[in-house]
This record gives sequence, structure tokens and C-alpha cells, in this order.
Amino acid sequence: MSSLDDITKKAQDFIEDNKDKISDALNSEQAEDISDKLLDGVTEAAKKVVPEEHHDKVDGVRGHVDGAIGTEK
Repeated sequence: MSSLDDITKKAQDFIEDNKDKISDALNSEQAEDISDKLLDGVTEAAKKVVPEEHHDKVDGVRGHVDGAIGTEK
């Protein structure tokens, strides 16, 4: 087994052994705060390059992604 295969296997085992903790972390208030800041930045950047008539679509995508991460659903 190559070292890359070994690392991959260890990562898979770690994820499997800690999937509940990982899920809790992704659905935490801290994840919500971080994702909101990241999504705000990406949304503003997107609005600078897309025509104004598409800003509602950008906001919609932001809302959809935001609903999938953190505590606010």
C-alpha cells in the first residue's frame, strides 16, 4: 500500500469513527457564523460581476447554501 493510500484510509477511518461529531460541528453556531461571513463575501463579489437584474438569483443561491450549513434552516 502506498503512503497516499495509507493516508486516505486513515482519513476515511477518522471520518467514519467521528461522523456524529463532524455532523454536530457542521451544524453548530460557529459553523453558522463562519459560513455567513464567507457567503456574504462571495455574494458581494458575485454581485460586482453579474448584471444587477441577476442579483436576486445570487441572493437565492446564497440563501439555499446558507440553509444547508450551520444552525439556521
